[in-house]
Amino acid sequence: MLTYVASWQVPRANWSDVQKELAVTDPIMAKELADGTIVGYGHSKNLVHQPDTMTHDNWWSAMSMAGVVKTLDQLLGAADSSGPVLPSATAHWDNIYVSHYYNWKSGSFKGGYLKVGAYKFKESAPDNALDMLAQHLIVPILEKQLANGTIVAYQIGSMAIHTAAPGTFFVVAVSPTPEGLDTVQKAIGDSVKEHPLGYQAFDDMTDDSGHRDQLEEGDGTFK
Repeated sequence: MLTYVASWQVPRANWSDVQKELAVTDPIMAKELADGTIVGYGHSKNLVHQPDTMTHDNWWSAMSMAGVVKTLDQLLGAADSSGPVLPSATAHWDNIYVSHYYNWKSGSFKGGYLKVGAYKFKESAPDNALDMLAQHLIVPILEKQLANGTIVAYQIGSMAIHTAAPGTFFVVAVSPTPEGLDTVQKAIGDSVKEHPLGYQAFDDMTDDSGHRDQLEEGDGTFK
């Protein structure tokens, strides 16, 4: 699965109008979802602000690069319908991610919470490090949380188009409630206790200095 994320850094004075402007693209995304071009889409705002980082984004996921690009073409063709807020952004950038580990519950969420963890592999990590960590540690936790409704989607991915150095991977989980954030964190803590050797392997393969987190709030829909 490929996910395109378009990020903006918008002046604080315009924050109240950004979500409305991003939502202008929803009818286009809904059409692309209905015809199978994409499998999910949404938009969100950053809750933990840092200098020179995004304040808002929108995203869509597809099962092919063709689906990603066709949707991008549709959005660019409708660019004139956007309001005055996004052109006021002080910075804008795009990324495309690829994931071999993902799942979701069909339907929409409103005001959900997207927790993103970025991790960097050490140069000594084996070539199949992501597969090992995903299959044996991360996916089992997230699948359980998906099954019990704590989260509505997750994916573990890396850059498909390397706009930054290779070696970084991202774990994304979407909770429909704030309580879900605590539940997932507790599940991770319990897993660490149950599988200490597995998490020692995680620490051995990853570089702590490359770890970053991001917390967003937003709306989305999955096919």
